[in-house]
Amino acid sequence: MAAYVPVPWVSPLLYAAVLVGGLYYEVADLAPGPGPPLWRIAGFVAGLAALAVLEAVERRKAPAQAWLPLLARGGLIVMVVALDVSELAQVLFVLLPFTAYFAIGRGAALALAALCVAGLLTGYALTAPGWYREPERVSDLLMLCVGLVLALSMAAVAIGEQRGRRALEQYAAQVAELSAAAERNRLARDIHDSLGHHLTAAAVQLEIASEFRALDPHSAQRAVDEARLAVKRALGDVRQSVRALRGEETHKSLRAMLAGLARAGGAGPHVATQVEGSEDGYAPAALTALYRAAQEGLTNARRHARATRVTVAVRLTEHAARLVVSDDGRGFIPDGAAATGFGLLGMRERVHLVGGSVHIDSSPGTGTRLTVTVPRGHGGAGVP
Repeated sequence: MAAYVPVPWVSPLLYAAVLVGGLYYEVADLAPGPGPPLWRIAGFVAGLAALAVLEAVERRKAPAQAWLPLLARGGLIVMVVALDVSELAQVLFVLLPFTAYFAIGRGAALALAALCVAGLLTGYALTAPGWYREPERVSDLLMLCVGLVLALSMAAVAIGEQRGRRALEQYAAQVAELSAAAERNRLARDIHDSLGHHLTAAAVQLEIASEFRALDPHSAQRAVDEARLAVKRALGDVRQSVRALRGEETHKSLRAMLAGLARAGGAGPHVATQVEGSEDGYAPAALTALYRAAQEGLTNARRHARATRVTVAVRLTEHAARLVVSDDGRGFIPDGAAATGFGLLGMRERVHLVGGSVHIDSSPGTGTRLTVTVPRGHGGAGVP
């Protein structure tokens, strides 16, 4: 509770009202009998000034012990009430439970409110026997009770508002953190899927050039040229990623992207692509997920499977799209360490984000079959 801040304008407004009322009472000579001595007026003004200074100090630096400023405020209020001939300063007692509600808690505030009422009743009992028959004193007591209720209600509302605002700030911070994490994961997937694919192709071509440099210079030079093209494609993907970050991304059709993927094979395995159906109704994110999955399957076939032929087939229906990437490579165990790399992990994340599914069918020596299914729009089940 000590972390909550009282409404800043309540206390200064009451101090100013009491000061103006007390001075007006003196200037207008409303007090019966001779006016109070000068020292009493000076003490009254000094007490209010001390309360204002205490308020400012508390606002700048929270005290280590919440009870100490409450006790100091209580003592100053008692002094001001004793010096005030207008008796208007009694309203300042409502500040004690009001401030305690923020600094200590509701229980302490209610206890101080009860103590204020008990103190006023005790003062009446000692100084004005039969006070309960005097309308003015009964009215003062009722007004104090109403002021205490209003002060406690305002404190409760203010704390509820501050608690809600802080919860909203924490939620906003969590959302920002999750958004940053999601963006980091997205960038990691894009870097792996685009740059990783092209740099893998360049590395394969450079290995071929290194092996055939002496035996077949012509093949080595062709491999170097293919590696150069792969690097250029990587730079193109970097520019496309920058355009996407700037909101200037243009989406190509899935057919065009898969055709470019097949042409980029170079001296690697032969790639055959087939696309059936219309892309209308499919979100760009879904089509990108299919393309990246095909790219990952081709990269693995080229780099790890040592395949000679890769087939990429896509079937687009009114309900869902299914991508099948199959190769004649050496295969692997889907539940083994080879299935936990960054590429397959990023592919699964990308597909799951668009509501799709991934299935890998492979075993050593039998090739690999990657099946990815994504829904069309917000609709239904995958293609059988």
